[in-house]
Amino acid sequence: LSTLSIGIGGMVGGGIFAVTGLTVELTRGAAPIAFVIAGVVALLTSYSYLKLTLKYPSEGGTVTFLNNAYGTGIITGSANILLCLSYIVLLAIYAYAFGSYGASLFPKETYMFWKHAFITAIIISLALVNFFGAELAIRSENIFNSSKMVLLAIFVIAGLLAPIDWSRLSPGTYVPPLAIVSGAMILFLNYEGFELIANAGNDIKNPEKALPIAYLGGVLIVIAFYFLITVVVVGQMNFDAVSRASDYALSAAASTFLGKGGFIMIVAAALLATSSAINATFYGSGRLTYIIAKTGELPKELERNIHRQPLEGMIIFAVCTLIIANFIPLHAIATMGSAGFLLIFMAVNIANVRLAKETKSKSWISLLAAVSCFIALAALCWETWSYVSTRWQLLILAGMISSSVVIEVIYRSISKREIQVVHNTHE
Repeated sequence: LSTLSIGIGGMVGGGIFAVTGLTVELTRGAAPIAFVIAGVVALLTSYSYLKLTLKYPSEGGTVTFLNNAYGTGIITGSANILLCLSYIVLLAIYAYAFGSYGASLFPKETYMFWKHAFITAIIISLALVNFFGAELAIRSENIFNSSKMVLLAIFVIAGLLAPIDWSRLSPGTYVPPLAIVSGAMILFLNYEGFELIANAGNDIKNPEKALPIAYLGGVLIVIAFYFLITVVVVGQMNFDAVSRASDYALSAAASTFLGKGGFIMIVAAALLATSSAINATFYGSGRLTYIIAKTGELPKELERNIHRQPLEGMIIFAVCTLIIANFIPLHAIATMGSAGFLLIFMAVNIANVRLAKETKSKSWISLLAAVSCFIALAALCWETWSYVSTRWQLLILAGMISSSVVIEVIYRSISKREIQVVHNTHE
């Protein structure tokens, strides 16, 4: 149950609050289907993570898998840096959602001011919490996680019991198939949280029993949960209303069947979920950069402990998150984050194909997962390119990828550090 909780808590974080409105705008009545499509790609990928975690249990998680499959070349190091950048983008999504829902409590004419004020405040305050009391902060995660799940469950049950306009969910309201797939991939970052299970690989008792439930069961539960949440939003609000309240669609939907109290309840759930997600990601970010630095793929300075915690990476994440969340639109942030994780997950799936004998895997499942990630990424890029107003977002994605390579190449040429691979295994 604890391992399952890690996965569900990681997936049902700030993302569902941030991008549900955007997904409905992009896919209209097909929004629940879009969540299922993204979930299927995540479910296929979770098989690779399951097999790799059983074979290579390590707090390094994805970093360990990539290093064991591909060695210590430039591409592997670049992929690990891309993972860091994707987490920064994920933090920006959480902070954006926190700001949007917090600002929705204030008059509309002051909405933009309060949104940016809340974004900035939550990033700085939780960075300080992790700097001075990380262990206390992480102990509160179970309370935050259980509270948000209860509030979201109330939202789903009450929303399904209230009168729903099912016509808005009929095929006649769907956008074309390619737009549904690309819309699904923009929200893909909502599912990346199962990856956190891998980082707990060393601490899991009876992994052969616990990990399949955590990975596969966790993703299936979250797919069903997201599907129901989106059905409620679309069934309770027309598409124009969703567009007007896109940044805080869940609380706006709750107000239609639970009144002002429902609005405030979901705002509270959003603030809990997003602050919890930011806190947990900050906590893990220092460890992520620490582990990559230990392999020699990032500067040795990131191995240093401050207050007995590897905090330098967290500080870098916080500064970058402040810039992205305040100055880049939500659509672009979501595209960047989802594309980054699709690339990483494609690499992990191919890694499990390469290591199929060692991990005792059915390689065709991981190959199918890798192909699914590639098709999903291609659909996302093609749809983004199809509109002149969004083409510039591909430049940001290209910048993320190229900067990962450039950073790695320059760092290796300057540092001359020896790259090491950790070969922890369960036999």
